[in-house]
Amino acid sequence: MSKILTTQLTGLFQRIGQSEEEAIEETARLLAQAAIGQGTVYFATFGELEAIAIQAEQGVQPFAKFARYDEAIELMPADRVIIFTRQASDEQALLLARKLHKEFIPFSAVASEVASDDNELSDLAYTYISLKMRGGILPHPTKLGERIVFPHIMAALYIYEAIKMEFDEMVAGDEDDEEESASPFA
Repeated sequence: MSKILTTQLTGLFQRIGQSEEEAIEETARLLAQAAIGQGTVYFATFGELEAIAIQAEQGVQPFAKFARYDEAIELMPADRVIIFTRQASDEQALLLARKLHKEFIPFSAVASEVASDDNELSDLAYTYISLKMRGGILPHPTKLGERIVFPHIMAALYIYEAIKMEFDEMVAGDEDDEEESASPFA
């Protein structure tokens, strides 16, 4: 079974990488606006995708300008928010998305479903990335048609790391530009 799981996860990551590449880059650019300016990058994570905020905060290489979002925070125009939720229909995530949209705070969202007219979260978000998961990825070994293994965290972590690589490159490029312009030898 582990070979099948490896094959299915590899296929999932490839689908995300191929179809969401542009959205990942746009999301990194959106978040970099806060880091380059005077803003903060807030992570609003729901359910098991709280693991992404833990990685961003406590991982070997923490996310620059990171803060966890909570309702008591008063967002500023320079701030950016990224929402990670298993399903685009998650009511808490939608309440936050509606609030951010109403307050003109740019944000990104990551959820299982693809962007569509029926996906309110994707409509509200400045950028939207799909986890490319409709259900389990492995057939149950004894029950016909039932799928098992729901690697939402793994897919979200893959997306997080892809965003972070782009983000870090953008932020480092801006720091290099500032250092060059500050140098008396430039």
